Amino acid sequence: MHIVVTIKQVIDPLVPPAHLRLNAATRQVDAPAGIAPAMNGYDANALEEALKLVGVHGGTVTVVSLGGDSVRDTLRRGIALGATGALHITDPGYVGWDALDTAHVLAAAIARYTPDLVLCGRQASDTDAGQVLFGIAEALGWPVVSPVRAIHSIEETGVVVDRLTERGSQKLLVALPAVLGISSEANEPRTPAVRSVMAANRARIPTVTRSELGLNAEEGRVVLRRLSRDVHDSHAEIIAGATPAETGAKLADALHAAGLI
Repeated sequence: MHIVVTIKQVIDPLVPPAHLRLNAATRQVDAPAGIAPAMNGYDANALEEALKLVGVHGGTVTVVSLGGDSVRDTLRRGIALGATGALHITDPGYVGWDALDTAHVLAAAIARYTPDLVLCGRQASDTDAGQVLFGIAEALGWPVVSPVRAIHSIEETGVVVDRLTERGSQKLLVALPAVLGISSEANEPRTPAVRSVMAANRARIPTVTRSELGLNAEEGRVVLRRLSRDVHDSHAEIIAGATPAETGAKLADALHAAGLI
């Protein structure tokens, strides 16, 4: 069995929001200097699930990511955790790609491996959009199920999973090959051993571009025009009176004036 896991590099979610800065020029969120990016949490769950599956059924795991040079550090972490290999996709204009464009490029890279299964995180912690995995499945012509809280078994007819719903879950049999969006309920990601981290630092990670994948540039269907932080103004007013009855009356008058009662 060959499983491909898509990984996205994001700002470390442990960084306090007050320390983040909005970059008006790039329309991106910048982390404080010296804080390394992290692997998207749901993608870590997807990788853990892939490693568990090959541990039972045998096979290989390839991690694939799109981004700049710093993405290679996240791919190396994937190798340190147990992935067999990695692929780095980069392109000068990747920052402006929308979800569908990103999905088409990832799908072209995944198709090179002809995997049995593609595991993605159910969504990314920076956008919470959860769109790319569906675009990948559409481009490959494969079934897709998300969010998946458990993979029960691999059978001759497909993979048996639990899909989260608003009122509980569904047990589904999904024909292979397929794309699954893994949720955090599926597992607790492992921590890499020091020796594995050192070995991953020496791993060779190939890089490909959009043109090398045989794709032409696409015009983005969704363009981010502005990125801003919500600002909420608030104030407190102390209402006092000589007696509890007077205080209550003043409070009622204030609420009525504000249109609340």
